[in-house]
Amino acid sequence: MKDDGYFILNNGIAIPSVGFGTYLLKEGEETYNAVRNALDSGYRHIDCASTYKNESSVGEAIKYCGIKRNEIFITSKIWNDCETYNDTINAFNKTCNDLQTDYLDLYLIHFPNPLAFRDHYVERNLNLYKAMEDLYKKGKLRAIGVSNCEVHHLEELKSHIEIPIMVDQIEFHPYYFNKDVYAYAKKENIQLEAHSTLGRGRIIEDELLNELAGKYSKTVAQLCGRYALEHGTVALMKSKNIERMKQNLDILDFSISKEDVETLDSLVKKENKIGSWPDKATY
Repeated sequence: MKDDGYFILNNGIAIPSVGFGTYLLKEGEETYNAVRNALDSGYRHIDCASTYKNESSVGEAIKYCGIKRNEIFITSKIWNDCETYNDTINAFNKTCNDLQTDYLDLYLIHFPNPLAFRDHYVERNLNLYKAMEDLYKKGKLRAIGVSNCEVHHLEELKSHIEIPIMVDQIEFHPYYFNKDVYAYAKKENIQLEAHSTLGRGRIIEDELLNELAGKYSKTVAQLCGRYALEHGTVALMKSKNIERMKQNLDILDFSISKEDVETLDSLVKKENKIGSWPDKATY
């Protein structure tokens, strides 16, 4: 990570190391206000997805925030209902229309193995990725990647694609992250992004995490965000409360000791995963 709070992707693009997540924000005033407050608080990385059903409100917030478009890093994701090259192009066009932008900074395949296409998911992923490659070549995407992918999904894509995978957004918190994916991403120079940094709220009351957070005079949310950064992983933070937004962004001014990182790593167990396993999900 650069000292100014950015990671550098394998194509040379800088991505802010702390992002604001929009998952579960309701379309309309709730999303608009949350994103405006996030931008006003200093966030310059907004993480979206078509399946969140709130990209129109995100777009309105960005339009009226008074910040130049090229100063905001916008991510979106292709949902499970897309199967073909043309599906991907259409999904991209709708997302850009909703977000009121003519390009995205990062576009991801949201889920690698949707139930509807499970018998031919590799072909489906290649169709989507090919479309993203073409959009990238045309300057419509600044970076491309995937989300929720395990090692075999990454390997299946790698052997057929022209442009290397730049990002894999995965569940990442002190209770769980996929250590095999983590090692693979380091080897292949794929930037990881951490979603569910608080285990969807399940780890807020953890006694050890609260003890460590107190040691650094930080909140548990700040500790978890910093934990992601200590692993070279983008931290996606989420809150509707403006004071917590500011706190969650304020994780660049401290470090977690190697000993404490190892202590937190010891909590990571497969049974603590909260999201669906990609090859077994029912959607």
